[in-house]
Amino acid sequence: MKLIDGKATAAEIKKEIAEEVELMVSAGGKRPHLAAVLVGHDGGSETYVHNKMLACEACGFRSSLIRFESDVTEETLLQCVDRLNNDADVDGFIVQLPLPVHISEQKVIEAIDYRKDVDGFHPVNVGRMAIGLPCYISATPKGILELLKRYDVETSGKKCVVLGRSNIVGKPMAQLMMQKNYGDATVTVCHSRSRNLKKECQEADILIAAIGSPAFVTADMVKEGATVIDVGTTRVPDATRPSGFRLCGDVDFEYVAPRCAAITPVPGGVGPMTICMLMQNTLSAAKKEFYS
Repeated sequence: MKLIDGKATAAEIKKEIAEEVELMVSAGGKRPHLAAVLVGHDGGSETYVHNKMLACEACGFRSSLIRFESDVTEETLLQCVDRLNNDADVDGFIVQLPLPVHISEQKVIEAIDYRKDVDGFHPVNVGRMAIGLPCYISATPKGILELLKRYDVETSGKKCVVLGRSNIVGKPMAQLMMQKNYGDATVTVCHSRSRNLKKECQEADILIAAIGSPAFVTADMVKEGATVIDVGTTRVPDATRPSGFRLCGDVDFEYVAPRCAAITPVPGGVGPMTICMLMQNTLSAAKKEFYS
C-alpha cells in the first residue's frame, strides 16, 4: 500500500511556485497578489484563510485580508467585490465561504470577475472546465488530479467512482476524470439516492469519497488494489485530544488502507493540496495564462 502524502507534495509544489515567482520578479515582473475576503468569525473559515495567507508567504506572493463582521450587508460586500475586480494590483481574490444566511453566495460568486476567480467557482470558469477550455479549476479537484499524476496513478480507461455530487468537489471531479486531457476514465457518480452503491464502489479502480460522512467507506466497499482518495474532513469528538476532537475522513482508513494500492490519509492528504492549488491558480492569474 502506497500512502499518498499531500502535505509533502504541497510543500514541494509551493517551493516550485516560489522559485518561479522569484524568476518573474528578478526579470522585472510583478509579484503575484492574492486578496481574501472574510466575513464573520467562523472558526473553520478563520483557519482556512490564515493557512491561505501563510501559503502566500511561502510562495512569495503578496496577500491582503479584508474582514467584515457577520452583519455586513450584501450591498457592502458586493461593493468590495467590485473594488477588487477593478484593482489592477490584485491578480486574484477569494470570498471565503460559507457566508451568513442573509447574503446570497451565488450572487457574490457571479459578481466576481471570472478572470480573477482563482477559486474557480464562477459559472464562466465552471462552464469552460466542463467543455475542456483553459480556466481556473476549483482547487480540491485540481489538487486530486495533481496527486494522481505525481504518484503515477494510471487513470486512462480505469473505472472511477465519485461519491458525492457537490458543486465544489463531486461534480467538477467527475467531469475532469472523464475528460480525455485529464482523467480519461469511465466515471460513475454516486450519492444519497444511488442504488447498489456498495456494488458500484466495489467495481472502482479509483474511488473518490467526498460526502462528508465520517468513515462511510468501509473495507467491504473497496476492491483489492484500488486507489482511494479521501476528501472528507469532519471533526469527530475525541476526549484523548487536547482540542477535544480529531479529523476524520469519509474512509475508514485503518481497515480500508490494507486493501489499497494507494490511499490518501486524513489529515495530510487532499487538504494541503487544496490551498496549494489556489496558489497555482493565483500564479496563473498573475501570468495571465488563461485570460488577458
